Amino acid sequence: MSDRVGHGPLGETVDYIDTYSPDLLHPIARQEGRDRLGLVAPLPFHGVDIWNAWELSWLNERGKPEVAIGEFRFPAESPNIVESKSFKLYLNSFNQSRMASTEVLQACLEKDLSAACGVPVVVTLHRPSEWTDTQGVTAPLGLCLDELDISPQDYEPNADLLTTVAGEVAEEVLYSHLLRSRCPVTGQPDWATVFIDYRGDRINREGLLAYLISFRLQNDFHEQCVEQVFRDILERCAPKSLTVYARYLRRGGLDINPWRSTNADEEAPNTRAARQ
Repeated sequence: MSDRVGHGPLGETVDYIDTYSPDLLHPIARQEGRDRLGLVAPLPFHGVDIWNAWELSWLNERGKPEVAIGEFRFPAESPNIVESKSFKLYLNSFNQSRMASTEVLQACLEKDLSAACGVPVVVTLHRPSEWTDTQGVTAPLGLCLDELDISPQDYEPNADLLTTVAGEVAEEVLYSHLLRSRCPVTGQPDWATVFIDYRGDRINREGLLAYLISFRLQNDFHEQCVEQVFRDILERCAPKSLTVYARYLRRGGLDINPWRSTNADEEAPNTRAARQ
């Protein structure tokens, strides 16, 4: 593994290497971001970060190009995330690399990514013959908040906007397409649809939408934004169960989809949103 510190190649001019180079992967410790949120072990959630790679290609043993859509599941308990640009550079390094089979490539990806993040990573490669069955766009389930008539005043996270409705309980899925944050290194916008699935005292919907909008100028990685949303709702609204799932738009052929939940037995779905 590389011993680089900081943000790695993000925001830097780099050479694009097209032969297998696992040392391109740049781990970033999760704990720094969690320390800012006061999140310590045991974590209040179970979770996974689902990455989809739409531009994965390599050569077979005869030199013929192969393509697949890669699905990567990084457990939330891993000590590290992988910096996204380094991940893209690493995947591009397979472009002119010969692999004996798809299974060999999958094993190679699992080995390198597990070493980078510190726990086993699950890799699934979807070949073109499977795309019709596995890569369809799914309509969101639940109630969209985006038509609520509100006048937002906050564009940096404000947990005080989260309140509950006295005397009412609910079990519902609410979602919004209006989550936007910014990369903490480059300042580029990151866009997402975010789902709030909870059971407990009814959450005030106008306040929840205003709270999600308040991330608009927040500088943080995808995973940390979702963990902040989860923590704030858990602390301010005290639901009996809670799942927060964000489907971020892809950049450079990768989308990142953090899922955090109080439900240990639930598995995160990888359902593609329309803007992805």
